[in-house]
Amino acid sequence: MKMLKKLTAMLLIGVMVLSLAACGSSSDEKTDETGKSGETTTSEGDTTTKTETSAPVKEPRHEGDTPRTIKIGTWYDIYYDSTHTDIHDDPYVSDEELAQKNFDALKRVEEKYNVRLEYVNLTYDGVQESINTSVLAGKPDCDIYLTEPSFGIPAVANGYATNLMDVLPADADILNEQNYLRTININGLDGIYFMLPVGGESVPEASYVLSFNKKMLDDAGLENPNALYERGEWTWDKWREYLMKLTKDTDGDGVTDVYGFGSRYDWLFEYLNMSNGTGVASGKTENLSSKEVGETLEFIYNMYNVDHIANPWNEDDWDYNMSAYVNGEVACWFNAAWIVDTNKDYDKGLEEIWCPMPIGPSGNKETNARKNSASGAAYIIPTGVEDPYLVYCVFRDYKDYYGDDFEQRDFVNDWWHDNALTEDNYNVMYYCGEKTGVDLWNALGVDYQFPLLLKGEMTAAQFQETNKQLVQSALNNVFK
Repeated sequence: MKMLKKLTAMLLIGVMVLSLAACGSSSDEKTDETGKSGETTTSEGDTTTKTETSAPVKEPRHEGDTPRTIKIGTWYDIYYDSTHTDIHDDPYVSDEELAQKNFDALKRVEEKYNVRLEYVNLTYDGVQESINTSVLAGKPDCDIYLTEPSFGIPAVANGYATNLMDVLPADADILNEQNYLRTININGLDGIYFMLPVGGESVPEASYVLSFNKKMLDDAGLENPNALYERGEWTWDKWREYLMKLTKDTDGDGVTDVYGFGSRYDWLFEYLNMSNGTGVASGKTENLSSKEVGETLEFIYNMYNVDHIANPWNEDDWDYNMSAYVNGEVACWFNAAWIVDTNKDYDKGLEEIWCPMPIGPSGNKETNARKNSASGAAYIIPTGVEDPYLVYCVFRDYKDYYGDDFEQRDFVNDWWHDNALTEDNYNVMYYCGEKTGVDLWNALGVDYQFPLLLKGEMTAAQFQETNKQLVQSALNNVFK
């Protein structure tokens, strides 16, 4: 049963689902308009000034005798497209009712726009090569590409992606309410380029939380950190107190048996930065050298080298660092639904309390980002595509498989609830996924040499001085 639920969830997350609603339809739900004339706020909280568009006024439809094939380049197999004849062409189908809705919607989209949809699995490297060669040559291989920040943002910065503000009418959904497709705004990039499907699954997806071993908390007489968070008392200092009390030498031999914290350093760095109201690479100028990031690095240094409340980093076994909690070796760690499912926490009788990150000395509970959307994938329409307005409308309708039923759109599969273990944990995960930001720090190809900081061979100040120019050079390459 767990496997069926997991497969269903992965279909809803990673599989392109279809739509049937008309392009340009809207709803009062999830309205992000600022109320200011000529401005709109995206789901990432950035404000973009609209420009006058010269979008065509005709109803978008391919008028040729033969349906136009719209190709979507990706690096894995996605269902369904016009090459499929039955819902069971998807070998992983588990919810046949939902699959049939998607398949039927595909047929309606084909008829409405006189198009065929075709996924092209180019492989991960192949997507990048196709963008960098065919788009540069002015003849894109695909009408839409699935991208990741590491190559999607450079593609936009280099002029390889269509600015949707230039080709869509002013009332297009993605420029306004974003009920069907949302976008990501990157500081330093003007315009709207990225498209992400809207749905309940997108909120908990890629959301990470702090997780505590409930028994260890209870044995130490420590209050549920969510109660502290609600009262505004869940701070870095309070978290440090918790970790110090949870770090134990259980057999009295002078060797620590249980550490307060243990997980991956990249998550620790990223989420401490967000909880401190900062980031390393959220625009054209590096912020690694800032006071706020310095506070993050100093806190990490002290965890590993001064207080000794963090499980020593294992350079030889990456997976061990995020799964030591399974054997009771750490009391607090970063968790997510996929980690629970991978480690089968529900079969091990683990009781866990999930909570948001504590607030840093420069952070603010109301404004801090709680999820880095730069870690996900998003779609672009490359420059040089014929009739990008039509392509957008097809894609937007393709995603509205729920037929304007926003309750169905926002439905979250049981897999997420099951792997959160409790409804309280699920609510925390969803809460953390609602407030997103963008920090490209881990998509720049910079080797920060974090183990040197974790082992005390580099101070926080040295880390900043060593890496700040590397970050700036990488950003210069992105935004050249």
